[in-house]
Amino acid sequence: MNTSVRLSVIALLVLAALGVPRPADLAPDRPEASPPKVTGAQEVDVVAVMIDQNTQQPTVILQGKRDKRSVEMAIGLAEATGIAVPLQGVTPPRPLTHDLFLTLFGRLKVTLTRVVITDLRDDIFYAIVYLNTGGPELQLDARPSDAIALAIRAKAPVLVEERVFEKATAGALPRRPSI
Repeated sequence: MNTSVRLSVIALLVLAALGVPRPADLAPDRPEASPPKVTGAQEVDVVAVMIDQNTQQPTVILQGKRDKRSVEMAIGLAEATGIAVPLQGVTPPRPLTHDLFLTLFGRLKVTLTRVVITDLRDDIFYAIVYLNTGGPELQLDARPSDAIALAIRAKAPVLVEERVFEKATAGALPRRPSI
């Protein structure tokens, strides 16, 4: 065996014995880089419509596809029905209001592209419905429950802005009594 081969074998044995150095070991002055935090709207699954045991209020539960955080939104009974019916794959004998809207959209050649839950202020959620009309995209202010009911029927994505997750989580934390 020549000298260069012996040195290579020894170097490999030393590396195997000591382990492969981490990037932080090679550049100890720099902190280890972590991947950047993804921000912005996150697509969610509409997980369920249920009755909140504490308030007896119908509630829709949304769960982020990226990080599995949840948002619970209290909604009315009619809105709960509007979401639960298509979520469970039930076809009513007569069209519900959201079915009528989608039929109208189809006849006018308008497509629901996505729904975004944009904010939570004073315990009220806000949403925008995005429509493709063949020209500039239309944005319509909507109640989140109506927007979700339309999106489920149209098989369009539902997204939730980061600030909504943050505000909803902050509001869900147990509150300490003020002294």
